[in-house]
Amino acid sequence: MPGALFKAAAIVGAAEANEIGFLKTPVTSLQLHIEAIKNLSEQTGVPISRIEGVFSTGWSSELCEHLGIRPKYIDTTSVGGCSFEMHVHHALAAIHAGIIDVALVSHGENGHSSRSIGGRGMGNYGRGGGVASPAVEMTMAYGIAGAPGAYAHAMVRHMHRFGTKREDYAHIAKVSRDWATLNPRAAMYSKKKHPFGGPITVAQVEESRLIAWPLTILHCCMVTDHGGAVLIASPKVAASLNTKPVWIAGAGESMGHSNMLEMDDFTATSARASAEAAYTMAGMGPSDMEMALVYDSFTITAAITVEMLGLARRGEGHLLWKDGHAAPGGKFPINTNGGGLSFNHSGMYGMPLLIEAYRQLSGTAEDGINGDKGKQTSARTCVVNGTGGSLSTTGTLVLVADD
Repeated sequence: MPGALFKAAAIVGAAEANEIGFLKTPVTSLQLHIEAIKNLSEQTGVPISRIEGVFSTGWSSELCEHLGIRPKYIDTTSVGGCSFEMHVHHALAAIHAGIIDVALVSHGENGHSSRSIGGRGMGNYGRGGGVASPAVEMTMAYGIAGAPGAYAHAMVRHMHRFGTKREDYAHIAKVSRDWATLNPRAAMYSKKKHPFGGPITVAQVEESRLIAWPLTILHCCMVTDHGGAVLIASPKVAASLNTKPVWIAGAGESMGHSNMLEMDDFTATSARASAEAAYTMAGMGPSDMEMALVYDSFTITAAITVEMLGLARRGEGHLLWKDGHAAPGGKFPINTNGGGLSFNHSGMYGMPLLIEAYRQLSGTAEDGINGDKGKQTSARTCVVNGTGGSLSTTGTLVLVADD
């Protein structure tokens, strides 16, 4: 039986900044935010002045100032790439409580542009805290100071425990690229768009440059520019708009650790707990899902996550991609925009997950801008999962198309 918050709110629109990816002209994180919000307002027909709640990873008050609004609800939750799935959870609760009717979730991050102009709009360790946080200082000696090193540890453990090979995970990168070649907005859409774009083979993934064994560069996400925003509304407001609502059926969040040295099991994450909460709220389960959008900072992230979501047995997550089920035309599409591996990944990837979920379930993923022929699926239900930190925090949503 569904919980009290089942369909208490809907995502009624999703939009991106004017340009995303490896931008030739550098942009600021704020510009990416504002462009996406403006495009979202035009898409939904909801004026910015009607926004009552603002949710972002630390930007909320500054966004309100630039937008000229005085919100009733402010949320600045920032726990990594899953923050945006948590924002949806929090907005759902605020709308259900009757505090607000219209909520904005926004993100802008110039992961690529920051290389030339500096600053990514992300929080740093506080003044007086030392050169690095205690967690970083503790883990550096063990070779997990950066994200590739941390996730390489998880991949090695997963391979050791379940007997898989690196090539098994390479299929995840290959299929993700297949989806990207159907998405004109994807950074790796074609060789014309990017020298390393276009289709790739499993062999190319394996033969690409080594980053942190066993991860080659094509097992790793990109670092790009991205701005995105979604609008969440009460059922009453949703009914008054021309855009199709995508209903929030379930939501959950959890964490397993902060410092990776405290991780109980390198092959399991808190996605199991956040998914259980989301499924319970929705009154649904893994077998009811028709597609998935999962965080893929690395191929191993996606493999572990689908296992935690109950979509595959432990140690067999990679088979969804290897056996073709997750691919275009497959029976269970996954990361239909190309994912963080081939679509876009500015540093925190949870926003593109929300945008693609809305487009798929509202039937707008294939419109000449959001996708080529073959990108739009027939899915009516979708599980969305974001991961933050080093496989640390997770947010899971169950979304369903309008009846």
